[in-house]
Amino acid sequence: MDLKITGKVALITGSNRGIGKATAITLAKEGVNIALLARNEELLSQTKKEILETSPEVQVDYFICDTKDNEQVKKTVKNVEKAFSKIDILVNCAAALPEESTLENFEDKKLFEQIEVKVAGYIRCAQSVAPIMKKNGWGRIINISGLNARSSGNLIGSMRNISVSSLTKNLADNLGPHGINVNVIHPGLTYTERSDDGIEKLSKKNKISIEEAKEQILANNSIGKVITAYDIANIVAFLSSPLSKSINGEPIPAGGGQKGFIYY
Repeated sequence: MDLKITGKVALITGSNRGIGKATAITLAKEGVNIALLARNEELLSQTKKEILETSPEVQVDYFICDTKDNEQVKKTVKNVEKAFSKIDILVNCAAALPEESTLENFEDKKLFEQIEVKVAGYIRCAQSVAPIMKKNGWGRIINISGLNARSSGNLIGSMRNISVSSLTKNLADNLGPHGINVNVIHPGLTYTERSDDGIEKLSKKNKISIEEAKEQILANNSIGKVITAYDIANIVAFLSSPLSKSINGEPIPAGGGQKGFIYY
């Protein structure tokens, strides 16, 4: 299937690792020019190198930016537009891993730290990019959230991710008339390079193989298979396409199917 995104420009936050990096590599293979954004220059440089190894025909550059800083975001978006002439796609993926959070150990400081990046940071990027998309009469914004938006167990993680859902719907209604679709993907447990430490610890603790530990942690879904960052990136690629015009303001669960849940 031709996604019709060759020559588009994507700005991807948090693109130095995990789902953000997988998304950058995947979109580049579809002919999308890539603006990488994160705080770690070493990892950004490595990601750029990997993209050009598999997709040498696309334009790739990286920009060091902390999305907690509104002035940095504004300046960086201007620099991206100057370097690429436009921005068609924004993928909001910058986020810190939330600690386990309950009523008993709740600290408002930790909540605000998470909201500052994954909610306010997403808004800052969308606010800066939206005028460019409006000017061109077309755009796609894809927010990466998480399935604990639909479950309890991690107080801060749930509040943070459900806030991204609310943000997404508000942006979709506001920007839809301008040809800009906004959607949110809720990954479940997803294998990335960050997963290896936890898998190794479980393997040693239970005296099982790495593969068995990986299955125990990550394949507890209705398909019984591990979901990878590239599985999520494939969904991002479709939502980035003009072919996705009928989907706007919607949550897309992507965890391999949650056992026992019925949504209607």
